[in-house]
Amino acid sequence: MGLWMLLLLHLHLGNAHWGEATGISLSAPSSVSISSINLEHTLSFQPGPQTPSDAQFMVEVVRSRKQLWKPVPACVALRAGQTCDLTRAFKDPFDHYVARVQAFTATQRSSWTVSDSFLPLSDTVIGPPDIAVSGCGNCLILHLTLPEVLASEHLKDSHTDLVFHVRRTRDGAEFTLHMPYSEETVISYLQTGVEYCVTASVKPHFSKAIPSEAQCAFTSPPPRNSLYMLVVLLGAFCALVFLLMALVAYGSRLTFSVLKTRLPKSLSYVILYRRGSAPPGLSPQSSHDDGSSDRLKRSHSEKSV
Repeated sequence: MGLWMLLLLHLHLGNAHWGEATGISLSAPSSVSISSINLEHTLSFQPGPQTPSDAQFMVEVVRSRKQLWKPVPACVALRAGQTCDLTRAFKDPFDHYVARVQAFTATQRSSWTVSDSFLPLSDTVIGPPDIAVSGCGNCLILHLTLPEVLASEHLKDSHTDLVFHVRRTRDGAEFTLHMPYSEETVISYLQTGVEYCVTASVKPHFSKAIPSEAQCAFTSPPPRNSLYMLVVLLGAFCALVFLLMALVAYGSRLTFSVLKTRLPKSLSYVILYRRGSAPPGLSPQSSHDDGSSDRLKRSHSEKSV
């Protein structure tokens, strides 16, 4: 690492000497940095103060093992605001790289601005895994898919662990699990009928990682709202009462029809009388008058004898 630092110092001194010899007049670019996600590397920069709008920018890279600056073919004529893809330039993820940027026009150039040293394998950030969550009673089943970069030639033999952050939505209670990767993972000993939210992130042994977005699920179907259940039960009770009333009314009419057709005529008259609908000629008054007339006739016959 000491030789690498000496190389960087030599590059800075060389740039200053070259600038004095060529009469540089453009401001050097600033904020030169390299970012990386899933081993895809991007260089960004800002133009220096008072850089003309027609200025272009060139990017070169060097690796510690060869110590020779090489231009990046796709980044020799960048405009302000553009970035440079260094994924192909940083072929060896185990080697250290440095990039530099220079502004130029047809008649002027700036000094080079050098980035910090960059080690692809440790300076990249591993993206989140894809995660799907479902309930299984008192547990959660997690279906996981790792980022494709972890299946690359350089990383496929590495042992990858996962970090799960579990939060109970009801009260915010949280806990964290560290588990080896499996396409299907079960988190057990949870409460039934309760919703949990889970985030997952890869824990590589060589770099940082981004957690996934929270995915939520109930361990089992949640209990229905008590007010909803009360309304359902009340509706069922009202329907049952209505049905019973309809059956009673229909039964009464059916019973009267049977009595009317099968009972003796005199009993039917009594029932009809009680209901206030005795047939003509058989009203209580006419029956009483007929009975009185018969008794008078019998009394008159007895006296004559």
